[in-house]
Formats: sequence, structure tokens, C-alpha cells
Amino acid sequence: MPPRLARSLRFSTIAEAVGQTPLVRLDRAAREAPSVEVYAKLEFANPGGSVKDRAALRMISRALDDGRLSPDKILIDSTSGNTGVAYSLFGAALGVRIQLVMPSNVSKARKDITRAFGTEIIFSDPMEGSDGAIRKVRQIVDENPEKYFYPDQYSNPDNPLAHYYGTGAEILDQVGDRITHFVAGLGTSGTIMGTSKRLREHSRPIRCIAVEPADPLHGLEGLKHLPSSLIPPIHDAAGYDETMRVGTEEGWDMSDTLAREEAIHVGHSAGAVVYAAIEIAKKLHKEQQGGCVVAIIPDRGDRYFAPMKWEKLYLW
Repeated sequence: MPPRLARSLRFSTIAEAVGQTPLVRLDRAAREAPSVEVYAKLEFANPGGSVKDRAALRMISRALDDGRLSPDKILIDSTSGNTGVAYSLFGAALGVRIQLVMPSNVSKARKDITRAFGTEIIFSDPMEGSDGAIRKVRQIVDENPEKYFYPDQYSNPDNPLAHYYGTGAEILDQVGDRITHFVAGLGTSGTIMGTSKRLREHSRPIRCIAVEPADPLHGLEGLKHLPSSLIPPIHDAAGYDETMRVGTEEGWDMSDTLAREEAIHVGHSAGAVVYAAIEIAKKLHKEQQGGCVVAIIPDRGDRYFAPMKWEKLYLW
């Protein structure tokens, strides 16, 4: 039976389409834990196709409001891709010039999408990953500070606040007191920090779990292996309850499983997050505790098309 239609939405700008992303229950992928509800929050439903729309829009909007960003300045930041797409989208929508520093080995899709919005890309050393992009953007800004507005997504408090006021509040509205566990990946750490802060204020305990790659050299684009990385200033390990480390193969395989069994085509960081969520659910089921686990799906799988399949077979 088709779902009952809600009132259609009408917006004055694309920026108003950010947020209110759906939850979808994962029945087949989580079949080994039938007593536990496992939900995926589909952040690819944002207009820029990822969870990063939330933080990018808030960082740009707040800077425009208080004068840190003006028509004579260029917004520049480092990104592994999704935040860059979001900056580019809202830059085009709000008339802001955008330059991005990203490792040259990010997926072709992300490069093409950002350029489509008129963004200029400056490439950093692929072997240095996201940390190399951070160092390069800081060098560029230090050399010409008057030219740029540098939001610095890794230290900007509006990054986690976007999730405190948005993602966390939405999850509570969607599942209410049923939620027992929340799972999100570690990148800039804005999603886990802001959402966890909001969920921890709820009237009942909710366990918040961060997911990071198991190894420093990994194939989970967008996630940071914190022990071997620059720690984002907005990160605070006391802001969540537990860290789960997931291997590249587990993340890739779960992405394939979600596409085949749930018709949800996601990126590999999402696969890692869902893998962790299902492992939690299986443990709860085995211990006959029941529960409700909500996992963040940060983006779509089309961001990871060629040449990543070759890389899976031969590099990882």
C-alpha cells in the first residue's frame, strides 16, 4: 500500500531544503537482530547529497550574518569532498565565491560536482590525506588573510551546533523514547559531537558511539583514524560513550549489502557506520535486551564511483 502523502513542501531557496531527512528501518540487513530496531538516517536526502549540508549552511549563514564573510572575500576551506560540495552548492545559491583544498585522490564525482557550481579546487598531496589539505589551506590563508574567509570546519563551533539543533532534535522527533543507541562516523567529528550532546540531554539514557577506521591506512573515505591524525579542535572524546573501529572490508561489504538488500546505495563510510550499528544490535539481541539503534548515513554511493572499485581490488 503506498504511503499517505504529507503536504508538499515549497521553498524560496535551496538552502531551506536542508534537514528533516528520513529514517528507514533496516529489516533485511539487520535480520540477525530481529528484536532490535535498526534505523538509517538518510542524510543523502539533503540537497547537496550529504550530512555536510547542515554544517556548511550554518557556517556560511552565521558568517554572512555577523560580517566575517562579505562579497569581497573568498570562502576557502579544506575538505575530503562532501563539505566541499555543500560549500559549493550554498556558495552558488547565496552568491559567495568558493575555493577548496582537497587531496588530489578524492573521487572524481566530488571534483566534478564542486566544479559544476563554479568552485575552484586546489589540490594537496594525496599521501597526506585530509591532514595535508588542512596544512595547505592554513598556509594559503596565512599568506593572504584579507582575501579569505576561512570557516575551518574542524574547529568551527557552528559545525556541531548544526547537528545539535538539527540532526539530534530530528532523531528524537522521529523515534522519541525508543532510541537506545546512536552511531555516527568520525570525520570532522561535528556530527557525533553535536548530535550526541542533544541526545544526552534527553530524559532517558542514549548510548552514543563513534565509528573510525581500524587502521591508519584505510579505504573509508571521509573517516579519520584519530590516533594517527590531527585531532579536530571541536572533538572531545568525553562527548560520546564509545569508539568502535571498523575495517575497510567490513565497510565496503556492508555498502554492497545495503544496496542489494535494502535498495539503499551508500558510501563506504556509511557502510562502516551501519556495520557497527548492526554489531551493536546483534549484541543487544543476544543479551535479550531489545533496543533501537539509529545510524547516520552521511552520503550516497554515487560519490564513490570510478576508480574506487579498482582500488578495492588492488590497493586495500
